[in-house]
Amino acid sequence: MVKTTRVRLDKISSSTRNAHLAPEVILGDEIIAAEGYVLAVRILHDKSSYNTIEDLTGRMVSLRAGDVLAGTLGHRRALRGYAGVVPTHVSVGDTIEVLNLGGILGKCTSANPENGNPFKAEVLGAILTFPALGDRIGHPAHIKDHSVPVAERLESQIPVVYIAGTCMNAGKTVAATELVRGLSRSGLRVAASKLTGVSLMRDALSMLDAGAIAALTFNDIGIATTRAGLTVTAAKGIFNRLAASKPDVIVAELGDGILGEYGVQDILRDPELTGVGAAYVMAAPDPVGCWGSVTLMRDLFHLPVTVLTGPATDNEVGRDYVKAELQIPAHNALRDAPALVAVVRQALDAKFAAAAPALASV
Repeated sequence: MVKTTRVRLDKISSSTRNAHLAPEVILGDEIIAAEGYVLAVRILHDKSSYNTIEDLTGRMVSLRAGDVLAGTLGHRRALRGYAGVVPTHVSVGDTIEVLNLGGILGKCTSANPENGNPFKAEVLGAILTFPALGDRIGHPAHIKDHSVPVAERLESQIPVVYIAGTCMNAGKTVAATELVRGLSRSGLRVAASKLTGVSLMRDALSMLDAGAIAALTFNDIGIATTRAGLTVTAAKGIFNRLAASKPDVIVAELGDGILGEYGVQDILRDPELTGVGAAYVMAAPDPVGCWGSVTLMRDLFHLPVTVLTGPATDNEVGRDYVKAELQIPAHNALRDAPALVAVVRQALDAKFAAAAPALASV
């Protein structure tokens, strides 16, 4: 028989948002050790860095020793963050770690020195939900609850601007945000998405703030952390749902890098997803990253790079290299956003023009 207790949550992390948790929850002592299940944990110590969590509103709030947190079991494989896995077994009283700002919980296998060690937390129990009115038997909460469905087929034919990069922190979100802003101001209805990465609302909220009419991430599909094998059906489900808002274009950020472990490669190899691609914006930190990403896109994925951005384009040294050696436009999203938008808008207009005869014959 499942033993239950009632607790009040001090913090509810954004990764749990599909579960629709209230501040007061009922916990069960039988825990399913699998990605996506929602647990309550008690933070065991204070930290001076990497010590916040993103809540359900998208605000970053501090975590302190003694806080009761709702988080989501998940894996993480971040080059510039923590690496961790879901333990094979989780029981009440076990110690677990907080692996990212979105509240992903797991066993840390490697820490980045810049972030220090992750928060350790005591497992209090599985958060239970009671989906039927008057239901007295709780079910372990999972972020698949109330999620957008995945799709095997892409029904949407809305053109997509993909923003990819060489790694984390290469400037992808800045570029995506400026493209949403610029394309919206040019008169287009722009939807936005983040297709790969680890649960966090921040990037999608940034794009909404910039003028997107709708924004979804893989977390809305019920995925805590993307990986190979998950991303294609998730991306198709996201695009199909975003099409209901009737955008002219979707700006889609691919979190992590094109050689990372979050499943970006699957998206870039899928004919339906690349078939709607109107532009491929690449963010890179240096000339080597520019050359490597362009070469990989061409030789491994058979896709063109429309324009390069990121730290490699911070000054004329990198921009001149890209233009002279790679024969590709290079525009910094922070310092020259209008030019970046103009290159992408030109690619979009070409996609619109190509689609016009087909639409006229329908």
